[in-house]
Amino acid sequence: MVETRTEALHQNAAGLDVQTPAAILSFLANAQIEAARAVHGAIPAIAEAAELVARQLKGGGRLAYAAAGSSGLMAVADALELPGTFGIARDRIAILIAGGDEAFHTLAGGPEDDTEQAAAAVANANIGKGDCLIAISASGSTPYAVQAIGDARRRGAATIAIANNKGATLFGEADVAILLETPPELIAGSTRMGAGTAQKIALNMLSTLAAVHLGHVHDGYMVNLAADNIKLRDRAVRMVAAISGRSREDAARLLEESGGRVKTAILLAAGAANADAAEKILEKTGQKLRPALSAIEGSKAR
Repeated sequence: MVETRTEALHQNAAGLDVQTPAAILSFLANAQIEAARAVHGAIPAIAEAAELVARQLKGGGRLAYAAAGSSGLMAVADALELPGTFGIARDRIAILIAGGDEAFHTLAGGPEDDTEQAAAAVANANIGKGDCLIAISASGSTPYAVQAIGDARRRGAATIAIANNKGATLFGEADVAILLETPPELIAGSTRMGAGTAQKIALNMLSTLAAVHLGHVHDGYMVNLAADNIKLRDRAVRMVAAISGRSREDAARLLEESGGRVKTAILLAAGAANADAAEKILEKTGQKLRPALSAIEGSKAR
């Protein structure tokens, strides 16, 4: 039997509606902090999940998210940021949300029970061997999410489950189970609050660590970003300048030579013969900049 902490009454809920506005907001703020703290207990599982995601992406597979309601919104928030932040191609990411595109206009409750829609979404996205699907559900028993992760697993995909209740049904279909033991919501069952906060944090941690494994992060810089606007082009120039020790003018020129690829520009600054040579070095080092820079330094010493 699932322990439905997400439906239980919070210890500070009694008389909440007659408290002062400041007291209510204080309770709400503290509840968010409690929810965020719950993520610490899931760090080992999140680390395992990140390694699994990185392995599947490195092998040419795709990353899919499946969820309903507010959990679906947490999934969308994470998934849509990955191309711009870490340069993961958009066609390598699939978002399966109960209700489809209509969910972005009317987050109706009914679609979360639609297992046929979930099965169709997995099939239409052609999720299977080599891919990885992350299913998110606060209760851990949302029919849409349970169907999606089960179908993905049967089709050969690696699977990760994120839920906020012990013994979640979702965990039975997961290669990696991430339990976020958030306390009961201040507004009972309103999992867009504490449970959603913990899910957002866990997804941020998971995808960021996966990006680190893939070589998309160097010294805290997002060196695989897609610089497709003024702000990001300026960030790319600043990264190349900071890591290479060159001027902003040199960094901008090197980015031009590299076709806008930050890691390639940095290797050009370090002495790579040309952009093609820099790309070959990155291929040999698994797209990781630090060993690529070491390889150039080593070739200079010989």
